[in-house]
Amino acid sequence: MKFEEFREQLLKCRYCREVLGLNIEPKPLIWGEPTAKIVVIGQAPSRRASKCGRPFSKNEREPDASGKKFIEWLGVPREVFFNPRIFYITAVAHCYPGRGQGGDAPPPKICAKKWLLKELSFLNPKLYIIVGSYAANFLYPERKFTELVFQDLEFKGKPVFVIPHPSPANKKWFKNNPDFEKSRLKVLRKAVKEAIYG
Repeated sequence: MKFEEFREQLLKCRYCREVLGLNIEPKPLIWGEPTAKIVVIGQAPSRRASKCGRPFSKNEREPDASGKKFIEWLGVPREVFFNPRIFYITAVAHCYPGRGQGGDAPPPKICAKKWLLKELSFLNPKLYIIVGSYAANFLYPERKFTELVFQDLEFKGKPVFVIPHPSPANKKWFKNNPDFEKSRLKVLRKAVKEAIYG
C-alpha cells in the first residue's frame, strides 16, 4: 500500500461512529507530507482544528492558544510550522472526540491501534515530538510522563522529545517543573533547528 492510498482510507474512516457507537461526527484530520522532517504526535484534534482542517488552529489562518505556545517553544516561524513538507502533525486519534467531564473527551485508543502505527510506518523523519501525556502513554506505556519529558529517547532509531501539552490548563505542571522552560526547551529548539536546516 502506498501512502496516498492509506491517506484516502483514513479520511473515509467512520469506525468510532459506526462500530463503537460514539456520538461524534467523524472528520479525520491528517496534516503533512510523508517526507516531512519532523513528526508531531498529539492526543486528538481540537473542535476548532477539526472544523478548519488545520491542527493547533482556531481557523485556516490563525493558530489557537496552544498552537501559538507550541510554535514559540519550537522557535520557528508560523509558516515553517504549518509547512507540510517540514512538519507532519498527527495524533492518537485523528478526529475530535467530543466533550467529556472537564474538557475534551479522551479519544479511544482503538483509533491509534487501527491507524497511527500504520501511519508511522510510512514516515521517516529526523525527529519526533510527542505532545502530552495521552500520546506519550500510548507510545511509552507504564512510563512516568514527567520522567519522559526530561529523558533523551528514541523511536525507530530517531530522537524523540516528549513535551507537555502547551495548553493554559497545564499551568500547575509548568510551575512544578520549571526546568522544562528554563533548560529542556533549549535542547528541543536545537534539535528542531538541526532537523530542519542541518
